[in-house]
Amino acid sequence: MLTYELHKSPGVPLYEALYRCIRQDILSGALAPGEKLPSKRALAQHLEVSKITVESAYSQLLSEGYIRSREKVGYFVEAVERRAPPPVSPAAPPAAVPCLLDLTVNSTDQFPFSVWSRLQREVVLDYGERLLAPLPNQGILELRQAIARHLAAFRGMQVSPDSILIGAGTDFLYNLLIQLLGRDKVYAVEEPGYGKIRQIYAAGGVRCISAPLDSRGVRPEGLKAAQVLHCSPSHHFPTGLVTPVSRRLELLAWAREGRWIIEDDYDSEFRFDAHPMPTLQSLDFGGRVIYMNSFSKTLAPSIRISYMVLPGELLEIFRRRLGFYSNTVPSFEQYTLARFLSRGHFEKHINRMRKIYKSRRNAVISLIRSSPFAGRLTILEQDSGLHFLLKVDTDLPDRELTARLAASGIRVRALSEYCHEPGGEQHCLVVNYSGLKEEDLVKALDALEGIM
Repeated sequence: MLTYELHKSPGVPLYEALYRCIRQDILSGALAPGEKLPSKRALAQHLEVSKITVESAYSQLLSEGYIRSREKVGYFVEAVERRAPPPVSPAAPPAAVPCLLDLTVNSTDQFPFSVWSRLQREVVLDYGERLLAPLPNQGILELRQAIARHLAAFRGMQVSPDSILIGAGTDFLYNLLIQLLGRDKVYAVEEPGYGKIRQIYAAGGVRCISAPLDSRGVRPEGLKAAQVLHCSPSHHFPTGLVTPVSRRLELLAWAREGRWIIEDDYDSEFRFDAHPMPTLQSLDFGGRVIYMNSFSKTLAPSIRISYMVLPGELLEIFRRRLGFYSNTVPSFEQYTLARFLSRGHFEKHINRMRKIYKSRRNAVISLIRSSPFAGRLTILEQDSGLHFLLKVDTDLPDRELTARLAASGIRVRALSEYCHEPGGEQHCLVVNYSGLKEEDLVKALDALEGIM
């Protein structure tokens, strides 16, 4: 006779509790295939429940195929796939060390919430139900016009709003470019470089090779096997290199032979003591450069609005072959950003952030240079972007150095972690300082001194 302890649980009927117990016995093998179950009356009396409770449980088991019924004979267990008993849970891992300082991310503590929320309210009032209408596949015209004016004023680029394509993050745009340029081409990505770019291209079925760097950026002679180059000449991550105009012209000469350059201008807005270098796109008279940028770093990572400027040849291909794609950014966000740009709020925000970040950077560098072991630290940077390299005089391998820092609550990555090829430069830490506070840096330097 089946023996179960049935307890009333909130929200679980008694018949369901019985059904679950019998089902578990069938799945575990405690009830063998072909075994006869007690009659409804007998089981109800044995468990001291109503006959209706047993009848409902049997009915559920019958409908799910766990048992079968033979008229005037009774109920029998069906042969079903048995489940292995659940594994014994391992001992809980030791508690993770709390992160006191994260030098791998950038700050978002200066986002202009009041301005942004005011513009959002305006957009809702002005557009109403029109916000629910389908969008042009390249993005709303107002935003593309605002971006074109911004590029003319701040990057010296004369582009038509019709050549701009807006997408939800650069990941989406990278995948779109794979379809535009073709999977049969070899793509060169910077070495060292932002590893996610290589991962996206590889996931899209593209063969990637490394584009070697020297002190002036990507070396054209290392690109002989490639038809597409993805690079960040205005501020390379993670080295911080800024490619001079002479090298940019060499890369453009390479591209004129039927090749393409994807210019990722991410982070170019934060150059502190000099004007930004001219973009490759503004120097390109052959239509071989695809310009890309994003508002993720200048505003906030969660604002997934990126864009690219397509040369005429690729724009025609996009409209002919990929024009069926819908735009991936909600109109509400696009109209808000268009007003943020057009009314000068973006310019004010960038100017304010440059001052804040420059002051923060100078304070960080001053603290490092005045530390008791400053002689064992070398700062490598080119006066731009929101990170710099910190060369550490130590015998520890990079992996052990960063692991020890993590054990002290300091999260930081080494330059060698961004290398796809073996043999990258050792003992260089990539320091994102945008969210760094002076008291936090003192803790980090104390931890570093204790480790070295």
